[in-house]
Amino acid sequence: MKRTLLATLMASAVALSAIAANVEPGFTSITDGKSFKGWKMATEHTNTWIFKDGAFVAQGERSHLYYVGDAKPFKNFELKVDVKTAPMSNGGIYFHTKYQAESWPKYGFETQVNNTHGDWKKTGSLYDINNVKESAAKDNEWWTQTITVKGNKVTVKVNDKVVMEYIEPSDAKAGKDYTRKLDEGTFALQAHDPKSVIHYKNIRVKRLE
Repeated sequence: MKRTLLATLMASAVALSAIAANVEPGFTSITDGKSFKGWKMATEHTNTWIFKDGAFVAQGERSHLYYVGDAKPFKNFELKVDVKTAPMSNGGIYFHTKYQAESWPKYGFETQVNNTHGDWKKTGSLYDINNVKESAAKDNEWWTQTITVKGNKVTVKVNDKVVMEYIEPSDAKAGKDYTRKLDEGTFALQAHDPKSVIHYKNIRVKRLE
């Protein structure tokens, strides 16, 4: 019995070390690598989301998964997410948003996850604000999508390559249906449609002054 317990504890320690090894200095992991702890699904289509091999996997009807593990809003930050898509998939990573029980998130911005889906706005786009026509990522391969917000500037990288930069004009105003205005808030992951399969894992963030 003691040997079994010791083996279990050692296996858990190894798993946690593997997760920690992927978190750069100064960053904090906001996933535990084994559950949905700290995250809250929209109430619609909750069977869209599963947890598999250390990743949140989106495959099903529209649904969003929101980070609720820190009550302090994120304003200036650097967020890194490891992503993998199946061909013809569409997804997204939101920031400056807040929890919604259903529908497309009204608040904040979406950075697009889409390499080969029919929508021409490809991976790294700041959706409907500053769009990218060609994806620097490939389906069936993991890449790291980095989103940095500092003041009025948003930068998106794919595997350390800058693919999108946006400076918000001083006279920018929040939209009626979708705000798309720099503010503060939390993060969300998107499941777009039943034909899309997206894996999101190793999500870590660093707050900036």
